[in-house]
Amino acid sequence: MKIHLASWESRMVRVIGIDPGTMSFDFCGLDDGEVFLEQTIPSVEIAENPGVVIDTLKSAGDLDLIVGPSGYGLPVTHISKVGDKENFELILVRPGDLKIGVLVGLRKLVKMMAAEGLNVYFIPGVIHLKTVPEHRKVNKIDLGTADKLCCATLGVHDQSSRLGIDYSETSFIMVEIGFGYNAIMAVEHGKVVDGIGGTVAGPAFLAQGRMDGELSYLLDSFTKDVLFKGGASSIAGDPMISPEEFAKKHNDSERYRVAWDALMEGVERDVAAIQVAVKDPREILISGRLSRVPEIYSEISSRLSKYGEVREVQGFAKTVKEAAQGAALIADGLAGGRYQALVEALDIRGASGTVLDHIYLRELDGLKKKYGLT
Repeated sequence: MKIHLASWESRMVRVIGIDPGTMSFDFCGLDDGEVFLEQTIPSVEIAENPGVVIDTLKSAGDLDLIVGPSGYGLPVTHISKVGDKENFELILVRPGDLKIGVLVGLRKLVKMMAAEGLNVYFIPGVIHLKTVPEHRKVNKIDLGTADKLCCATLGVHDQSSRLGIDYSETSFIMVEIGFGYNAIMAVEHGKVVDGIGGTVAGPAFLAQGRMDGELSYLLDSFTKDVLFKGGASSIAGDPMISPEEFAKKHNDSERYRVAWDALMEGVERDVAAIQVAVKDPREILISGRLSRVPEIYSEISSRLSKYGEVREVQGFAKTVKEAAQGAALIADGLAGGRYQALVEALDIRGASGTVLDHIYLRELDGLKKKYGLT
């Protein structure tokens, strides 16, 4: 059943939110606001067989709405409206660049979900939100992907519930330290007003994050996989190491110490920078894969305590990541469930435009025209 996105009284709905993470896809299902599904599938498995996602969704029974794996995001868009232009916007991969299997699998997955007639909606990234002032979007694409917006959504829900305040009264800095990328977002009066996305923040555990322009020039039209490298694990010289092992070995050698300090100070620098956008945050909320490593959480929370009270986001599910929980909240709200007011507070339906609308370089005009993004 296709849900028409309009305002109505809250009703009982059954939904699923999907988080397409670097290491795993997480699925969180809510039935009248209560968790009925938590499932994690390794991303490499989905890259090889996207059909496993279809099986998971079908096994969940009748669903009112699914928030699909939205990548860099789209204004709220039903899967039936997703064509080549929208597929490009979701993953931002040039034709022929096939090195990132998960992204190639994601393109296939979108087509498979459409063919199955699933009631999937794709949601925006931070760049699409009207709540972010235009001047903060200039020459930026990644202010936070759709999954990072889901983390901020969970943050609004968490602070509102914990403090007993209205969504419009929430105010915080969101620190998402994921396996692949970090993201820092500013929330004021219940709305996301700025973001430092994963390819701009950093370095993260896998990704180098912000890249020196001269390095970008010397790399000469590098492939997408470069954006997944150069982070703490690469700096340490051990790209296959787990976050837990990294935390335990961070004093073992000079390279490990440099990697550790780069990761920690990178987060602190971004939090310090984003304070310009949120004048009086109630607290700093931390989430993400690395936040569950005690040594990493302890170091980051200690460093950030000078900027305000630091808390770990308290989700409502037991096993799936914060982004999947936030995606489920958005799915419920879009379907007219109990979290409709949360979606309205964040003005997710008001999102508009494309990821390239704010680029002021003529060199990109040809690409914009090719994909109909002008």
